[in-house]
Amino acid sequence: MTKQCDSPQTIQTKAKQIYMLAISGILVGGLTGLIGAYFQLSIAMMGQLKSYIFTLWQNSILWQWGFPVLFSLICILVSLFIVKKYAPETSGSGVQEIEGVLSNKRILRWKRVLPIKFIGGVLTLASGAVTGREGPTIHMGGAIGEMLSRKIKIEEGFTHTFIAAGAAAGLAAAFNAPLAGILFVIEEMRPHFKYSFMSMQCVILASLSSTIVLRCIIGQEQSIPMTVFVQTPSLESIWLFIIFGAIFGIMGVVFNKYLIVSLNYFSKLKPRTYWLNITIVGIGLGLCSNLFPEIIGGGYEVIPEALKMQIPVMLLGVIFLLRLGTTWISYGSGIPGGIFAPMLALGTLFGMFFGHFAQIYFPGTVSHPAIFAVAGMSALFAATVGAPLTGIILVAEMTLNYELLLPLILTCFSATIVSYLLGGKPVYETLLLRTLRLAKEKGENIITNRKEKSPRKIRKHHPGA
Repeated sequence: MTKQCDSPQTIQTKAKQIYMLAISGILVGGLTGLIGAYFQLSIAMMGQLKSYIFTLWQNSILWQWGFPVLFSLICILVSLFIVKKYAPETSGSGVQEIEGVLSNKRILRWKRVLPIKFIGGVLTLASGAVTGREGPTIHMGGAIGEMLSRKIKIEEGFTHTFIAAGAAAGLAAAFNAPLAGILFVIEEMRPHFKYSFMSMQCVILASLSSTIVLRCIIGQEQSIPMTVFVQTPSLESIWLFIIFGAIFGIMGVVFNKYLIVSLNYFSKLKPRTYWLNITIVGIGLGLCSNLFPEIIGGGYEVIPEALKMQIPVMLLGVIFLLRLGTTWISYGSGIPGGIFAPMLALGTLFGMFFGHFAQIYFPGTVSHPAIFAVAGMSALFAATVGAPLTGIILVAEMTLNYELLLPLILTCFSATIVSYLLGGKPVYETLLLRTLRLAKEKGENIITNRKEKSPRKIRKHHPGA
């Protein structure tokens, strides 16, 4: 019995679809890479502006302490004001929003998400808040996918493909890591993404084109500048990485728990008390920029310091604990920003701390403590997000340490298994469920319809209303 061949008309239709999706994937990725690059440049420009203004009256003690506080306070207040007034869904990371859209439980209003997430994200990161740039770029990438799906009249089923492709491109643009962007959609968004040959090609092309555009503008350097190890650690060290991963499995459960605790704390505050708390946070960020800059910011400054062993060992532990607190507070406040970069910093700090003592008590097992730092970056990501493959490839691409894949795999899967055994759930799954619960409590039920120009909200009917 022979299989019936497709008719010439069917083949032509499929060819047109593949061509359309390929071009669209490149376009989605290219635009996301462009926005991602200028997002990073805007953050850098804000840092330069802060430094320039600071130098104008740097001899004044009052200015030395007052300006950093004022700068951080203004940035965080303006960021939160525009988020709450114009696009509340841009609060936080945005990954859970994309997953909600892909599962038809949330709506993506690209016209307001793009400008608010960009401006709010730049202000947040400029303030010194402990957040990352990947949350905004993933959210904006998804919004670009939604925008193009509406501008290009495509079939209903391909809308989600464009959004997922934009999300992959957003992660690739944030960390200069194209393969991690692809794996993120496959692994993290697997319950929400509709797999097919054509949809995967679109995601792959978007991630690649995003990275190419980013590298044309930003450059091709390592995302995390560090030593590239040319030799895999000895087999005698395997057990150390398994124990190391198990510790991160416990940390992942604790990290996720108190992230939600912080979100719930801020969300339950009355408006006046909330803004008072935010003011205190802004002042605290400004003071820390002078007193203890290692405990604030996304982590792009403290990671190289730790890797070059410029921070005393015991201080690494202190910074790790304090950054845990500042991460929870920053994300819980509702400012737009991701948690990937802060997690990478935490993994680096604890990895260097652990590696130092491993060298003392088990000499000869590992050549350099930075190997544990690299493994720690991926392990905390794996334990909290529940995506070990993405964590492994993301860190390998960012550090160019492909020879460390074996210890990365051991550490990540140990962390993931321990987290699972302790009842830990992927952080974005928890955040999405929380978002949906809060929307339900507010009496909102959003019906998504591609034919509608804007989402339609239906409020629950209350007797006597």
